[in-house]
Formats: sequence, C-alpha cells, structure tokens
Amino acid sequence: MSDELGSDRLQVVAVALDDDAADVAPFVDGITFPVLLDRNHLLSELYAISNVPTVVWIDEEGRIARPNGVAFGTDVFIDFTGVAAEHHMDEIRAWVDDGTVPIDTGQARVAVDDLSDDELRARLLFRLAAHARRTDRAEDAARLFAEAGELAPLDFTIQRAAMPLRGVDPFGEEFFALYGAWEEAGSPYHGLPPTTGGDDE
Repeated sequence: MSDELGSDRLQVVAVALDDDAADVAPFVDGITFPVLLDRNHLLSELYAISNVPTVVWIDEEGRIARPNGVAFGTDVFIDFTGVAAEHHMDEIRAWVDDGTVPIDTGQARVAVDDLSDDELRARLLFRLAAHARRTDRAEDAARLFAEAGELAPLDFTIQRAAMPLRGVDPFGEEFFALYGAWEEAGSPYHGLPPTTGGDDE
C-alpha cells in the first residue's frame, strides 16, 4: 500500500511492540517505510491498543481520522481470523484519493473506550517486568508479568507480548488457550471491528 500510493500521499509507519530490534528484523526485511520499536508499549497505552495488528489513521493535521481498528496488510492469517486485507486497503485508497473516511467524527470520538484503571496498571507492571528482565532480575520479572496478566487477562499487548519474554512460544499452546478464552469472552477489543466489506458495517 505504501509503495502503491507513494509516500507523498500516504506515509505508513509501523510500530513493533517487541522487546528487541533483533526480533523484529526478519519481519521488516525489504520494507520501505519506517518501523519503530516500542519496547515499553507506550503507544498501546496512548491509543488504548489491546491487540495487534491495529491500525490508526492520522491525517496531515495530526488528527485521528479513523481510530484503532483491526486490519491486516496481507491475507496470511485469513484462515485463522476470517478477515481479508483488501477491504481495509480499499478504504485507505478512498481516504487518500478523495478524503472519504468510513466513520464520522462524532462516531470516531466514542469508538474506542479508554483503558480501565486495571488495564493502565497492567501496562505499568508490564513495563516494570520488561525492565526487570533486561536487568537480570528474573524473579521480579516473572512476578510482575503475572500481576500484569491478572489485571488484563485478555489483553494481547500484555499477555501475548509477555510470552516470548517469559520463554513461552507466542504461537504455542498458551497462545491458543488465550485466543480461545478471548473468543469465549466475546473477543473484547479497544477499537473498531475488522472491515469486512459486508452490509453489517
């Protein structure tokens, strides 16, 4: 999308919520737009992001044109998620070409709930846990990751992000258990649902 529309019309900036740039490097090889590393998850707190991939549209004036929404850049995970990338990409094309935004300003202002006090505390504990891990305080890190997880049990930016830092496969058994619990709870998410291109939007 970045190459198709050109950086003079659309500037894509990716933000990885990982702990180490080396973990991100294999996924960004050949990407021509900036990829930032937010190892302290400040962006997930600022924008109330609770899962990835999440996309936020920001206009040339720095205003949020479309708040957090589930969106994919490819169809790699379509069998798992049921969400095709093309519908969201068509919306971006319309926004860039003629300023069409799929949600009005009033709806956008109330579309994303603020983080709860527990979710904010979970993010703080996650940052402390990651710091403890980086400074070789494994017991403190484990305790803080566990406390963060208890406060935000279905928040992927807490739970799944902690998995590799705890030595757990982020695509393994624990992830699928989390995903199942999340689906059973109604797939709670801070943001707009995926763009499907159907009549239910």
